[in-house]
Amino acid sequence: MRTDNERLEKETIILSRYLKRVDPKDIQTQIKGLAEASPVQQDVVRVHKRRSRSRTGSTERLLKLTTEQKCDIAQREHDELREEINKFKHETEKVLDTYKATREEAEIRQGEIKKSSYEFNRDIVLGAKNPRTGKVIAERVSRYFEDKMKTRKALIEKLRLKNSTLKVQKKKLQMALKQKEDMGEVLHEVDFKQLRIENNQYLEKIDERNQELLKLKHSSGNTLQVLNTYKKKLNHLTMESNRLKKEIAQREELLSKIDEETESVEKERVKAESVNVNLRRQLQDYIVPEVIDYVQVRADLYDLTKTLKTWERKVDIAQMELQKYQKQWMLMREHSRSVNPWATMEQHAAL
Repeated sequence: MRTDNERLEKETIILSRYLKRVDPKDIQTQIKGLAEASPVQQDVVRVHKRRSRSRTGSTERLLKLTTEQKCDIAQREHDELREEINKFKHETEKVLDTYKATREEAEIRQGEIKKSSYEFNRDIVLGAKNPRTGKVIAERVSRYFEDKMKTRKALIEKLRLKNSTLKVQKKKLQMALKQKEDMGEVLHEVDFKQLRIENNQYLEKIDERNQELLKLKHSSGNTLQVLNTYKKKLNHLTMESNRLKKEIAQREELLSKIDEETESVEKERVKAESVNVNLRRQLQDYIVPEVIDYVQVRADLYDLTKTLKTWERKVDIAQMELQKYQKQWMLMREHSRSVNPWATMEQHAAL
């Protein structure tokens, strides 16, 4: 009993939805075509007319639908519900596509911002610093922003041309569609279903391409990070290479000086060896004198030393006498100049 009540309740709900959806005026206008209509549609209209008559006083009479009528109503409601689901699905797909496009645009914008930030840090923050003062050079900053503005203007012009081209294509398609409508080549429901199926297939392909694009973006980001790492390593190795080059140049200069010193030392060594050979030869040829000769030489040396000291003392005395006479001569000259200055002038004139 409970199962029968639930089934009747469901049938009643479906029938009420069907009657709410169907306008009674449309049913009255379609009475003339009932002869050509299906028996199910005739029975539904008949039931609807009975229900409208039974509202006055025959509500206790039980109106029942046949199995074919129930199937027809259920099929119509099923088709209507499926159309609503397809419509809702189509709308949600549009919203989802909008969100996907917004997300992709945000990701692209984020990538551009990251790229611009990296280029700004590379070209301005790190590359535009004055090595002497440590401040950023204003000319390079202004040149950087001017280049960016030129790039943006070129991109705007490119997008404007693309937009105008798309507008022209849209206008051509609208004119072609209007011509088809005028010629009677209007698309039917089957064509729309076929186009919807193709659209779903293309959307699936677009989703696949978007997934591939996201993978490529992810791999590109990883590649960019690896590239930045290798760039940092390259800069470090370049600095290390420059340092090593300077150190090698200093070592080569020091090596050249050492070579020059080695050559000079080698020359001195050769000279010293020749002197040493001469001295060895002289030492071999040297004959030791007799003791008497040695004593005689020492006596002569003592006499000469004594004579030298005597003459040095005489020279000192003579120098003292010379200085004394020079002072007396200077005094005499000054005295003569003070007594007879004209004679001094005549002497100078004669000279």
